[in-house]
Amino acid sequence: MSDRLDQPLSGRRGFGRARGDSDRQGRWSESIARFLGTPRFILWLTVFCIVWLVWNSWGPASLRFDQADNGFTVLTLMLSLQASYAAPLILLAQNRQADRDRVQAEQDRQRAERNLADTEFLAREMASLRIAMSEVATRDFVRSELRNLLEELQAEDDEERSRRRRADDPA
Repeated sequence: MSDRLDQPLSGRRGFGRARGDSDRQGRWSESIARFLGTPRFILWLTVFCIVWLVWNSWGPASLRFDQADNGFTVLTLMLSLQASYAAPLILLAQNRQADRDRVQAEQDRQRAERNLADTEFLAREMASLRIAMSEVATRDFVRSELRNLLEELQAEDDEERSRRRRADDPA
């Protein structure tokens, strides 16, 4: 026997515990829970209850099995039984959905972390490219330097021509 009452016994087997694939049982409970939430189920349950009430109110007295005088006790018990089975199945389906949502949230968080890391890496790369580009001659800089050189060459050429003219001109 366990010394602590707040902890379950370790080797205890559950009475009537279902054996088998818990994922298959989970899918089965989800399919039932999904069906219980459909308009088709509500329509069929409504039709069933109406037929039940009509039969037990106006049907042949010898064939009535749930008396209106007793408040349709059997119908009430059947609906209670259906609700008592539906509630745990719906809870199982919600728990499985919560597990899926938790996994999806974790995957989304990991994806967001990767995206952030990629974005930070790209920002660093862009900054390093900008720094490297500040050391590289740009097209406009090269053009202005070429223009300056061309102007200097033209000025030297003009001076050379004017010197030749003066030398060729006997004044």
